[in-house]
Amino acid sequence: MKKLSTLAKKKLVISALEDIKARDIQAIDVRKVTDIFDWIVVASAESARQTKALSRHVRDRLKEAGSSIVGTEGEETGDWILVDAGDVVAHVMQPAVRQHYALEELYGEGKFDDVVNSTAPVQRVTRRRAHVDEGADEEAPKPRKKAAVKRAPAKRAPAKKARRKAP
Repeated sequence: MKKLSTLAKKKLVISALEDIKARDIQAIDVRKVTDIFDWIVVASAESARQTKALSRHVRDRLKEAGSSIVGTEGEETGDWILVDAGDVVAHVMQPAVRQHYALEELYGEGKFDDVVNSTAPVQRVTRRRAHVDEGADEEAPKPRKKAAVKRAPAKRAPAKKARRKAP
């Protein structure tokens, strides 16, 4: 079997993570930061069950492609599972653990790829209106009016009956 290149391993790891709906997948080129490995791929999972499934799937896909697995760590708890494929290391973490350890900050000097399957809200790009007069101030867009909602008249509470006094 043909040996996988480092970039092919990285792409395979990202693809395997996407298969089982990992979130916020971030690949970081750390060759200038450390000599131990070339790339780390960090991904988030919503539960211990999903972190275990993701790490198992990454490991199986790499083995199927002919890559050797140096080891896996953290499968007992499922909070943070590391799959070491030599030059590419995958970190599958639950969001709280990922935020606490902040691997992206630790390897901040590395070159970051774009985030895949981001949970961050998408920023909208707003375009400014072009004016014929260059010196004119830009008008703020007018907010849309809400449609009037017709409501049924409120029901009245039944009137209390007057009590008779005993003779």
